[in-house]
Amino acid sequence: MALIAVTYTYSPATTEGRNTHRATHRAWLAELSEQKTLVSSGPFADDSGALLLVEGADAASVESLFAQDPFAIENLIESASFREWIPVMGTFSS
Repeated sequence: MALIAVTYTYSPATTEGRNTHRATHRAWLAELSEQKTLVSSGPFADDSGALLLVEGADAASVESLFAQDPFAIENLIESASFREWIPVMGTFSS
C-alpha cells in the first residue's frame, strides 16, 4: 500500500457549510480510521484547509474514495490534491 498525502484547500465562503457538515465529515473519516485506511488527519491552524494521510493502492484510488467525503459531496472543498508520499524518517517511515 502507498501512503497518499491528501491536501484540502478551503474557501472562507464555505465556512458555514463546513460547520454544518463537520460532524458527518468527521464520522466518515472515523470509519476510514477504524478500517486503518486513514492514518492521520486534521485541519491547518489557519482554517485554510486540511492534511490527511491515507493508505491506498495509489493516488487515483484515494481520490475516488475521497469523492465520497461529505465535504466533497456538499462542494465545500475549494481544491484537493492527492500525492503519494514516501517518508524516509520518523513515525511514518518503514
